[in-house]
Amino acid sequence: MTTTAEPEITTAAASSNEKESKGWYLRLILWREKHIPEKTFVVMLAIVIGIASGLAAVLLKFLISTISTVINSVGVTTQANYYYLLFPIVGILLSGLYVRYVVRDNISHGVTRVLYAIAQKKSRLKTHNMYASLVASSITIGCGGSVGAEGPIVFTGAAIGSNLGQAFRLSPHLLMMLVGCGAAAGIAGIFKAPIAGVLFTVEVLMLDLTAGSVMPLIMASVAGATVSYVFTGYNVEFFFSQSEPFYTSRIPYVIVLGVMCGFVSLYFNKTIGLMEDVFGRMQGRWQRFMLGSVVLSVLIFLFPPLFGEGYGAINNLLNGDVASIFDNSLFYSFRNNTMSTILFVGGLCLFKSFATSATNGGGGVGGTFAPSLYVGCMAGFFFAYTLNAVGFASPSVPLSIKNFALLGMAGVMAGVMQAPLMAIFLTAEMTGGYSLFLPLLIVAAISYGTCRVFTPYSIYTKRLAKRGELLTHQKDQSVLTLLKMDSVIETDFIPVHPDMCLKQMVDVISKSKRNLFPVTDNDNNLLGVVLLDDIRNIMFRPDLYRRMKVERFMSMPPAKVELGTPMEKVMKTFDDTKAWNLPVVDKGKYVGFVSKSKIFNSYRQVLKHYSYD
Repeated sequence: MTTTAEPEITTAAASSNEKESKGWYLRLILWREKHIPEKTFVVMLAIVIGIASGLAAVLLKFLISTISTVINSVGVTTQANYYYLLFPIVGILLSGLYVRYVVRDNISHGVTRVLYAIAQKKSRLKTHNMYASLVASSITIGCGGSVGAEGPIVFTGAAIGSNLGQAFRLSPHLLMMLVGCGAAAGIAGIFKAPIAGVLFTVEVLMLDLTAGSVMPLIMASVAGATVSYVFTGYNVEFFFSQSEPFYTSRIPYVIVLGVMCGFVSLYFNKTIGLMEDVFGRMQGRWQRFMLGSVVLSVLIFLFPPLFGEGYGAINNLLNGDVASIFDNSLFYSFRNNTMSTILFVGGLCLFKSFATSATNGGGGVGGTFAPSLYVGCMAGFFFAYTLNAVGFASPSVPLSIKNFALLGMAGVMAGVMQAPLMAIFLTAEMTGGYSLFLPLLIVAAISYGTCRVFTPYSIYTKRLAKRGELLTHQKDQSVLTLLKMDSVIETDFIPVHPDMCLKQMVDVISKSKRNLFPVTDNDNNLLGVVLLDDIRNIMFRPDLYRRMKVERFMSMPPAKVELGTPMEKVMKTFDDTKAWNLPVVDKGKYVGFVSKSKIFNSYRQVLKHYSYD
């Protein structure tokens, strides 16, 4: 009897402890609601989120640096490093296995997933997103994966904000703000750039900067950057010393560079998209791994600066050390040859996007943020170095390759991300290049404008825009995106059948509260509709009750709405047809009706629910 009773006592004790824990937790939430105003509490949470996201950024940088240092200590040479054919494959394999068998969830394309969570899931991110990307991306990048840590840290910070907000049972619009706070703090922490963190949330995640959201975003971003400063010092991410002044006579060159960066951005986005399609069409995971790992390892072997984030190569170019980009390369002996340098840097610009796509497509985890910086730096260097080499610039006062490499970073990022302000301030904050603010403004604005001529979407938003799931700064479109079809479908319409007589139709009308009736067959396929106004003149003619069938007076609806259609397209259909009610079908099967008035009412409710001032 003793052995039987012990488990019962243990279970009872555990149940009691669980109840006490829940009771304490509920009391804490109720105490907070009673004593701490909501806006004050959100600012407090933003600071906590900023600190946590900043610590995550520091940890991620430490892990990447440690793994990369160990990897690069093997087979150190100035000539070709054959270990580069092995380590990237190992990194993709390990991170892929970790995601597949430990995380068991797709955590790639972190920024896009944050955008999707904001637009479709009411900013609710899973708990494992607070650490999964850290582990997977550190392995991927540390072993040579040609991607960036910024996408994973944005995903991590956003997940921290989401889960902390959920823990205190905050409303969806506050969760959305805390997701933005976590993302801003992640960017601020990884780059030591608090202003860029706020602008990233506004321009890339497209959250409105209102009176109620500006303070939490700023506090989270400052907290994230402060944590990074405390643990890694006050040095900037990329050391840049402007040894050559910028002359206003160089502005025409800056304008041309801006146009060039715009086209480089388009090339980068297009190749990333094409490669994603190639990997997406492949059915087997091991097929994707083989293709991605082989492409990546070969590219890194031929162009070693493609290894990892490539920040070492950026630092070298910003400091005028051109020859060092040939280290560990087959082409090391050509390091002092002008034409070889032009071709080598041009190859880095062309192949970085392929290396990035191969890393993610093969199973690695990383973002496209750092690659866009990398390509921009190489493009700016290529522009100035080539013009100097061919004698296009004045031989007595050549173009500064350091300055133009810096400007290229802002230009390509502005085009790739469709975020010119973030690109300007991020480049200035992480390099200390504030003295080049005017040319930074010019090149970023022109590159952004060039890209907008060809596409309105960034590399992050294009996937969601295709499916009509993208939140934007256009309030009407954003609210419609947040509306769901299921919430506006009305099903209290009584169906009728085409073989029913007018008498039966009148009986149905007497029981209905609506003036619209769907006509369906025995398999519930929608055949048409009956409008009360169309039969009002024959409703009271008994002589037609048996002779007149529904099929005689039914009509086709002006349009049908397929179940799951984005609300923006539904409203366009209403505008095109001038209708007030449209039938909803699921592969031809009748589901219900959606009405313009119902959408307007839901629109007002969502707008009020998600507004925060």
